[in-house]
Amino acid sequence: MAMIRMQIKQMDITRYTGDAIVNAANSSLLGGGGVDGAIHRAAGPELKDECRLLGGCPVGEARLTAGYRLPARYVIHTVGPVWRGGGHDEAHLLASCYRQSLHLARVHRVRSIAFPAISCGVFAYPPDQAAELAINTVKLWLEEYPAVLAEVVFALFGPDFEIAYSRVLDKPEQAN
Repeated sequence: MAMIRMQIKQMDITRYTGDAIVNAANSSLLGGGGVDGAIHRAAGPELKDECRLLGGCPVGEARLTAGYRLPARYVIHTVGPVWRGGGHDEAHLLASCYRQSLHLARVHRVRSIAFPAISCGVFAYPPDQAAELAINTVKLWLEEYPAVLAEVVFALFGPDFEIAYSRVLDKPEQAN
């Protein structure tokens, strides 16, 4: 069985040259601030046109579109939860964003994918908690589907996110 490469990179996700990037979208899917706005600007107006046809996306789910002017072939749009203190199912919904995105990647034969720090921008999810949840959810999914992906990149903006995600990824595996 091939080892899946999971990497953390401080980078502009719109420059990722793999098969798919994940967009931390809002529920309209029509663009916004942060990574969502950057992806829409880089992809061009055709992305918004296709997103308009999708009719939005509920929190915790994902939708797939073409990448248009992006180097990536696909954009997987997922809507993360707004942080409201942790007692409003935020962890379950954020984990669902990763699982749903990975499911679409499998269905569309994606071999390489880049994730941003979903819900960590304007949605205010604490980076340490988001990193733990994101990496562990992806690891579990990769154990279940080991032959699907060759590369998973966490494309992060800023050193604080890189540090938070690196702490989790570099942690030694716990023995049972």
